[in-house]
Amino acid sequence: MKSDISIHRGSLVRHLISSGTLGLTLWMGLASPAMAQLQPPATSEVQYRVLTVTGQGVENIQTTQAQVRLGVDVEGKTAEAVQQQVARRSTAVVSLLKARKVEKLETTGINLSPNYSYNNGQRRLIGYRGSNIVSFRIDIEAAGLLLDDAVKAGASRIDSVSFVATDDAIAAAQKQALTKATQDAQDQAKVVLSALNLSPQDVISIQINDTKTPTPPPIPAQATVLRAEAASTPVVGGEQAVRASVTLHIRY
Repeated sequence: MKSDISIHRGSLVRHLISSGTLGLTLWMGLASPAMAQLQPPATSEVQYRVLTVTGQGVENIQTTQAQVRLGVDVEGKTAEAVQQQVARRSTAVVSLLKARKVEKLETTGINLSPNYSYNNGQRRLIGYRGSNIVSFRIDIEAAGLLLDDAVKAGASRIDSVSFVATDDAIAAAQKQALTKATQDAQDQAKVVLSALNLSPQDVISIQINDTKTPTPPPIPAQATVLRAEAASTPVVGGEQAVRASVTLHIRY
């Protein structure tokens, strides 16, 4: 029986070969996977258009504090004498500032250097110079009197006076500036899309750029030179601008 089946199968194969059917069948079996790989893959990505717009916001706030740099300058014959006098006068000035409860008090410079005279190309040591510089903040209303008292206590130089708002006021102004910048960006987007007969849909990305709080320029040192016998020095503040920038990516 097995022999008859084998003979039958062999006859069938010979028949397929002679008719060309077997070759076609084998080719189709081998080609089908390759042909399937050539089919373009299906995609589910959604294509949409995006408008990128950046808005600006500015909030002006009243300055309420004076940022001051002042110090002690001393000249003398010896380095030791100069340093001792600088230390004595600086201690008196710092004690006054602490008693008036100034904010952010810190030393910003200490210096001791030789002092030379020059004559006919010759350099001659004639003594030493020393200085101690501090910076601090105080309410503008109290700044004038404090500057006068600092000179009486031993300060001999006032490098600069600038005006700033408090940290809390600046933080609140930054939020307001961000709100204005966001609204400005949205308004710009509406104008542009409306001109093109398009409509904004949703915001797909938000970028908050750096907020800036520039300090008003300091008053030149020449304008802050004080005399101990002078009346209380008038100090008047101004406004400080807080700026923000926001970038929106809006689908339309």
